[in-house]
Amino acid sequence: MPTHQPHTYRPDTPSHPPVSFPEYRSNVLRAPHRPFVLLPQRLGEITGPLLGEGRVGPHDHDLTLGHDGEPQGQRIIVSGRVLDGDGRPVAGTLLEVWQANAGGRYRHDLDRHPAPLDPHFTGVGRTVTGADGRYSFTTIQPGAYPWRNHDNAWRPAHIHFSLFGTAFTQRLITQMYFPGDPLFAQDPIFNSVRDPKAREAMVARFDLATTVPEWALGYQWDIVLRGKNPTPLEEEDDDDE
Repeated sequence: MPTHQPHTYRPDTPSHPPVSFPEYRSNVLRAPHRPFVLLPQRLGEITGPLLGEGRVGPHDHDLTLGHDGEPQGQRIIVSGRVLDGDGRPVAGTLLEVWQANAGGRYRHDLDRHPAPLDPHFTGVGRTVTGADGRYSFTTIQPGAYPWRNHDNAWRPAHIHFSLFGTAFTQRLITQMYFPGDPLFAQDPIFNSVRDPKAREAMVARFDLATTVPEWALGYQWDIVLRGKNPTPLEEEDDDDE
């Protein structure tokens, strides 16, 4: 009787951050100190729970809606495609985003940045990729924020992306940055990605074609899963603050 061989993926070590990166101080405390143990993939992990359109409301992709008023800050539209290593679209992928507001503050009890909270902006959204792998979010340009990692440390403006497959065990996390940010050079999270081309893959590009006149700036950002030019992805237990 043939034995089941676990599905394996092509490694992409150079473009991914190391598990422990001393310049990112809190990462060292949370990073595992023992070798990883490969767990076999079981039936329950590949058959459910199913994550898809049933988890998404009609306005979840627009982070500027759902409140009593307009959020503060510059509206932006972030769109792109989720692709596999061969350039094929990945349809039906659940994307979740979370971010700081225009002042650089998260709507979270532990965020002590003295920037004001925006009562009309929670900073979270979700959508599902279409048949062509395309997604789109409408949101507010996030602000930079201090994070006490080192002297006068500020995080560059960024949006967190979480991608789900068909189950919670199939989750990948990354961050999208904005072009020309002066804080790149001194940010250890951004620079923990050792391959310069991979770092570039985390930076969106301004896109006049998706900019809506007199309303919102457009940015394009594709997420490539594996392949020659993958988007660097964090370990699930390795999120920043």
